[in-house]
Amino acid sequence: MNMGSTRKAAKSDVEVICSFDSLAKENDERRKFVERAIAQGNCFVILLEGQVVGYGVLEHWFYGNGFISMLMVHPEHRKKGVGSAIINHLESVCTTERIFTSTNQSNIPMQSLLAKLGYRPSGKIENLDEGDPELVYFKSLSCQGERHGG
Repeated sequence: MNMGSTRKAAKSDVEVICSFDSLAKENDERRKFVERAIAQGNCFVILLEGQVVGYGVLEHWFYGNGFISMLMVHPEHRKKGVGSAIINHLESVCTTERIFTSTNQSNIPMQSLLAKLGYRPSGKIENLDEGDPELVYFKSLSCQGERHGG
């Protein structure tokens, strides 16, 4: 399946991203996060037939490593390879040999996606969301050859 194209998000993408990011619809802090990630050049969108159907944010603040701090796919486009395509793109622009991400213990679809893409459990953080620990995942990118083209 052709996954369309992935590009850096632009300021003009904020509204469409917030339209399918359920938390951004009701949480001003999430919207500010999206705006900040776009301004910093850390947010990437995936387009299908010219429409933004998902986004991901890759930052490099996690103990000197890349960290996927957000991955969101439009509900109508889930389970179709969009999340994999975004993560693959984020891995390709990651400037470190290791990449991390995290998800809630209750987010089984994300855990399955990460396992499918070769991410391994790397720890658990309690007390972020009451009763729903954050699971940290890791993947080594050093064996993927030259990928620092950014």
